[in-house]
Amino acid sequence: MARLLISAAHKSSGKTTITLGLCAALRRRGLAVQPFKKGPDYIDPMWLSRAAAHPCHNLDFQTQSEAEIRTTFARYPADVRIIEGNMGLFDSIDVEGRHSNAALAALLQTPVILVVNVLGMTRSVAPIILGYQNFDPSIRIAGVILNSVAGKRHEERLREVFARYIDIPLLGCIHRDPELAISERHLGLVPSNEAVEVDGKLDYIADAIERQVDLEQLLAIADSVSVLPAALAPAPAAVPTQPRVRIGIARDAAFGFYYPGDLERLQEAGAELVPFDTLRDRQLPAVDGLFIGGGFPETHMAALEANADLRRAIRNAIEAGLPAYAECGGLMYLARSIRWGERRCAMVGIIPGDIVMYEKPQGRGYVRLRETGHNPWPSQEAAAEFDAHEFHYSMLENLSSGLTYAYDMVRGTGIDGRHDGIVYRNLVANYVHLRDVEGYHWARRFVDFVRQCAARPRETGTA
Repeated sequence: MARLLISAAHKSSGKTTITLGLCAALRRRGLAVQPFKKGPDYIDPMWLSRAAAHPCHNLDFQTQSEAEIRTTFARYPADVRIIEGNMGLFDSIDVEGRHSNAALAALLQTPVILVVNVLGMTRSVAPIILGYQNFDPSIRIAGVILNSVAGKRHEERLREVFARYIDIPLLGCIHRDPELAISERHLGLVPSNEAVEVDGKLDYIADAIERQVDLEQLLAIADSVSVLPAALAPAPAAVPTQPRVRIGIARDAAFGFYYPGDLERLQEAGAELVPFDTLRDRQLPAVDGLFIGGGFPETHMAALEANADLRRAIRNAIEAGLPAYAECGGLMYLARSIRWGERRCAMVGIIPGDIVMYEKPQGRGYVRLRETGHNPWPSQEAAAEFDAHEFHYSMLENLSSGLTYAYDMVRGTGIDGRHDGIVYRNLVANYVHLRDVEGYHWARRFVDFVRQCAARPRETGTA
């Protein structure tokens, strides 16, 4: 089970670009590359999925048990597994580092490749790397890739420093090149579903990695691992015996934030996922339910407003009782409007409130929710508590009173700091992103509810 964890000395060191290039370069060699991303992220995994041509799965201590992380890591066959870390190698939500990249490397017994941005540095790189090695000697930092190297003379000096002071391999020196950068905005990288010429950008990055990184030595490090204990992949999911249902899923430039594992669980529960485009399709496909995930509707709000036919079709379908689930960007789309600066655009209008964009995050980080018992999806435990994640620069304002909510916020912001998950007819819409894991299996509940609703007639919606 060849494997590597790509981490960095600190945030914004270039590890995402380097990980993308490694995935694409190794894929060129005919290897099956399985990417993973530490933590609750959508954007980096979208790029990693494109680079590796395999869906990128998240490994997250907050929402998954250690056993579930091991199982997820081993579940997908591959020639090499590559994990992209988040933040710095030892950064964590607690001072003990229990949720750090280093802790993940220890759990999965995976060698670490440390990315160090050497902008303005030569000899000073030595104490940085030596400090990382000595801070926790149980973590195997098996190689280093230096980023933002100024040129040939800078590289020569850095290699002299390595030869003199550092006893781990220098695997590559990535020279400074603005063309390697991927555009960013308020939530991080521009998602691959919005970026222009994604494959061309990935080819350019892969070319740079092939020129400047010793891939043979890197693969040798990936292979120099023991069998991962207690990491047996689960048995194949049982084929659903109940009738299949069709769930429309918004997949376009505005909406693309979906966990691949959640989509798998929906399909295993008997859902056929039917993509539709909120920017171009004028009508909904023939479906039994809707799933509108996260994304950036604010950057496409004029085009979403212009597609009045689809907005009307969605509103009428939900009014008629079509089961629907929306997260974050999906919630924003279902509101009356989105206002960003001086611009305001009409949205679907099924949620009686208006979205207002802010310059700073309004809800960010891990959250904890408690079910209220009002969620229309059947629940075995009405007061269940579970962990999830939110990250939004908007708030839902001018909201009507007397609404029903699926969740109380034990920790986090949600819609108003106290509640999340607006329930209207057969719709649940929340700011929080759920993840189908051992602590909260939502996917089968939703599919079962869609199936129940499909078996009974719905009302006729009104314009």
